[in-house]
Amino acid sequence: MHQVETGLAGIIRNKIADSEGGWIPFRDFMEMALYDPKYGYYMKEQEKIGRSGDFYTASSVGALLGECVAHYTIGAAKSMDRGAALQFVEWGGGDGRFARQFLDALKEADASVYRQVMYTSVEASPYHRRLQTEALASHAGRVQFITPESWMAGGTWAQAILFSNELPDAFPVHRLVRRAKGWMELGVRYDGDTCSFKETEQPVRNEELLRYIEAENLPEREGQRFEASLDSLRWYGQAARRLAPGCRVLTIDYGHTREELHAAHRMNGTLLCYRGHQASDTPLEHVGEQDITAHVNFSALMEAGEEAGLETVAYFTQKQFLVEHGILNGLQDHDARDPFSPAARRNRAIRQLLLSDRMSELFKVLIQQKR
Repeated sequence: MHQVETGLAGIIRNKIADSEGGWIPFRDFMEMALYDPKYGYYMKEQEKIGRSGDFYTASSVGALLGECVAHYTIGAAKSMDRGAALQFVEWGGGDGRFARQFLDALKEADASVYRQVMYTSVEASPYHRRLQTEALASHAGRVQFITPESWMAGGTWAQAILFSNELPDAFPVHRLVRRAKGWMELGVRYDGDTCSFKETEQPVRNEELLRYIEAENLPEREGQRFEASLDSLRWYGQAARRLAPGCRVLTIDYGHTREELHAAHRMNGTLLCYRGHQASDTPLEHVGEQDITAHVNFSALMEAGEEAGLETVAYFTQKQFLVEHGILNGLQDHDARDPFSPAARRNRAIRQLLLSDRMSELFKVLIQQKR
């Protein structure tokens, strides 16, 4: 009989103590570290995005992403029933910054499409729902909030664009490593001598994980690590099944196709942590105090969508998407003597989004449409 502890570390220790074999899959550890209702990183009331947070998103750089997605939405509206509401559904909208930028840009660019759009936030965190409500106060008549459970349990959504920005990378992942004796799953145990969480390896027993290994045809280089985001693939397929024919899914995230993710130079996989804008590969430290993320396998994501009735319309870099949807039209003349003028800052933001390896080439845009 072990002593029950409190706090996030205690919750994880109790789960390990109750487990068969004294370990839990890394996927379970990551889920608790990020999504525990009280102590999880994403669920706590603390700033995560921007200068005072742990990482930046494209919406932190300026309103440009929102403007380009608004341009895309205006084009998409032309192929839909202009007499009916167009549902723009953002899943995991964080602090609401993108949503405000998107709706501001849409209202300015095409008031008729703006009046047609109902923005729906699918958000699990009460803290983020509150921030989004505050950020979108000026668009109150065009905004509604639902929980992920309501989305999955509800009926079919018609005339919808399902949008996410840096969401699939935030789902908990299984971690795999190839050894001479076969495939091993990385897990977490508790070391009482050092009072810390430690990595452990166990033979893969999870049938779904074994099917993933086979489907991906993972290379058998001894010591190479891989991430398997079964949760994000399951979510993507389930969400797609809620969409009526003609609806679109617009996904922006960092990642690659499987050929790049499985390449020989990625021996350590792609899992990283972010805390105070510092990256590390120490997910078992600072539990609940740092973001944990892994690159998206866009090949597997496309296939999950196709199995749910979607067809791939486009897959390209964020840079290509932004250029195609008018970011260069945002360049402005300005007085070069004032580098802090609004026009100068806007031009720098455009440059950062288009020339930064981090945001222009690593980030991808996947667009799929329901058949």
